Amino acid sequence: MKQITHNLCFLWSTWFLTGRSRYAPGTIGSFFALPFAYLCAFYGVIGIIVGTVFIFLTGWAAARPVLKTSSDTDPGFIVIDEVAGQTLTFIGVAQALMGTPVYLAIGFALFRFFDIVKIWPASFFDKRVHTAFGLMADDIVAGFYAALCLYGFHLLYQ
Repeated sequence: MKQITHNLCFLWSTWFLTGRSRYAPGTIGSFFALPFAYLCAFYGVIGIIVGTVFIFLTGWAAARPVLKTSSDTDPGFIVIDEVAGQTLTFIGVAQALMGTPVYLAIGFALFRFFDIVKIWPASFFDKRVHTAFGLMADDIVAGFYAALCLYGFHLLYQ
């Protein structure tokens, strides 16, 4: 039973094994988060909030036992954190997202940028909080920054 639980946690924390990609697992995980984010956006801002909170909490829980088996505090194959941050990115444009895929592309690029550069407080969580919570939190911060920029873009070009 313990092995089954660990395997399910591994499957979830790697977002159905997309994190096992040889090349750019964070980018691949973020890309495969887009259908989930789009589905959440179908239900508007509430859908994005519920989806993000669901992924954050279940990702946090799933990453904990997986991290115990890894020597790395933020292994690249765990991408459930990218799914949470990528979903949050669309909170300000949930309704507009239904009308055009341009928001998906821009939101994807913005989230990847902020996830890579790790502007404070994302850098704090990344460098100092070496737990499953810290692993998830830095991507939530990146998603928040990406959401602000995407919303600004939306206001300028709507």
